[in-house]
Amino acid sequence: MKLKFQNVTGAHDILPDDYKYYEKIYQTATEIAAFYGFDRIETPILEESELFVKITGSSTDIVQKQMYVLKTKGGDNLALRPEGTPAIARAYLQHGMANWPQPVKLWYWGPYFRYEKPQAGRYRQFWQLGFEAIGQGGAIIDAQIIQIYYNLLQELGLQNIIIEINSIGDALCRPQYRRALAGYLKTRQTALCADCKRRIKENPLRVLDCKEEKCHSVKAQAPQAVDHLCEECKKHCREVLEYLEEIGLPYRLNPYLVRGLDYYTRTVFEMYQEEDAGKSRVALAGGGRYDGLIKMMGGKETPAMGGGLGIDRVVLAMKAAGIKVGEQKKVKVFLAQLGGMGKKKSLKLFEDLRRAGISTGEAFDRDSLKSQLKIADKYGARYTFLLGQKEAIENKVILRDMESGDQESLDLNTAVAEIKKRLKK
Repeated sequence: MKLKFQNVTGAHDILPDDYKYYEKIYQTATEIAAFYGFDRIETPILEESELFVKITGSSTDIVQKQMYVLKTKGGDNLALRPEGTPAIARAYLQHGMANWPQPVKLWYWGPYFRYEKPQAGRYRQFWQLGFEAIGQGGAIIDAQIIQIYYNLLQELGLQNIIIEINSIGDALCRPQYRRALAGYLKTRQTALCADCKRRIKENPLRVLDCKEEKCHSVKAQAPQAVDHLCEECKKHCREVLEYLEEIGLPYRLNPYLVRGLDYYTRTVFEMYQEEDAGKSRVALAGGGRYDGLIKMMGGKETPAMGGGLGIDRVVLAMKAAGIKVGEQKKVKVFLAQLGGMGKKKSLKLFEDLRRAGISTGEAFDRDSLKSQLKIADKYGARYTFLLGQKEAIENKVILRDMESGDQESLDLNTAVAEIKKRLKK
């Protein structure tokens, strides 16, 4: 049968079994955020499109090819958020967070939108979480942000995580590197894809982030950013690596890692599973320092460091690794019923048990006592309440010990208090 409606291309339903993975990631991220002192923030899904054009970069694929933009009836140009950092920076300025104790540590979680070719781990509506620290310039926060993502992946059960890291310099030394890179690329432009030929003039660093196979050999011989760093950027890079070594994080310097966003400065990083090395791969997490972004938006010169984690990608990685989440409901008491009056009384008893904080199972749609007791066994319930027509009339309930099979009649009004006592033994 051909369905009349299906989800749109690039969007996907998160079914109950998969949602358990999302809940696990959220719970783990929440605990880590609390430990490291990050507060939760939620920005709107819709922002002014100019925010991303100006901050993410007009020459980036995100802005040129992937943004979902719309014009409202009032004439506003809006965009579904394609990434998190510009909106966080906008909120930082709009709400006067520069006057708060620095650094301001924020984390977020939610859906983001990019128009790109759907494939494993890449969706047009995708879920992302991020950690951002605004107002701290030392190399130690770079290392700590990287450690947070590494710890998160480790605590979710993923193994063999490798950190790729690079420094792309700052406003002082990067122009020199851009000129050197553009000069090299011009001599090889016949071997580049059409997009990269255009990027040579607009932003040559974007060539290093190209995923086209034909551009890889050109990239492999290109000048390296680390060879063009000023003394301050060299010092910062060296300190970040020393911190990573001190805390024992596995990293490798990737001199061609630039990330695809214009606002990054100095440190950039991505995380992969080691066994993916050499394959066509997608990063599980990535980010970098963006010291010039707040000033670009009209604020004061403000150092900042952050990144994002692709939740959908991590779910796929967890499932591929055979990681199980979401234990079966632990039921201490099962409530079985027979007849119309028994079912009515059972509904109230079930709510009384819930209010008492007692994990309770039921099968109100079943009329057979035999089938209900099978479900109680499946749950592993320690006790079962049996409530039929006779018990309902007499305001009683039968309590069955599922291990011994012993049964006794209890007053319905005191049954909850009695079971609480027994469960404490």
